[in-house]
Amino acid sequence: MTTTVNISSTNPSGIPHTLFVCTTCASVWQDGKRQGESGGQKLLQHLQQLAQNWNLREEFPIQEVECMSACNRYCVVAFAAQGKLTYLFGDLATDGSASAVLQCASQYYAKSDGLLPWLERPEPLKKGILAKIPPLVRSTKVEG
Repeated sequence: MTTTVNISSTNPSGIPHTLFVCTTCASVWQDGKRQGESGGQKLLQHLQQLAQNWNLREEFPIQEVECMSACNRYCVVAFAAQGKLTYLFGDLATDGSASAVLQCASQYYAKSDGLLPWLERPEPLKKGILAKIPPLVRSTKVEG
């Protein structure tokens, strides 16, 4: 199940941004079925509540993802935008990390390449980086 919270997804330069939140992370399983609310669902709810007053709520939608395949890493989020690095962060606490995620998302939004230097990231996102994926680059084929 994928749900997008916030409608607009472009900044003034026209680059779409998305904050992905895994809702399967930090689940308790019994007999192949999830029991109760997952940590990822709780983190998503905290992000949605804080995002109501976030200045980028219209430009940086929050999208829930059923699984981001980082199941052994507690709560997982990702920042993605066309032409920018994509970041995947894990091991985020259900309580207390939502404001840091939105702060880091704001930093990501402000950078034309999306580069988030370690020293500039909020503390919860310094330790939990799982991946920094290069942007897709269109190649121009020149025949001669």
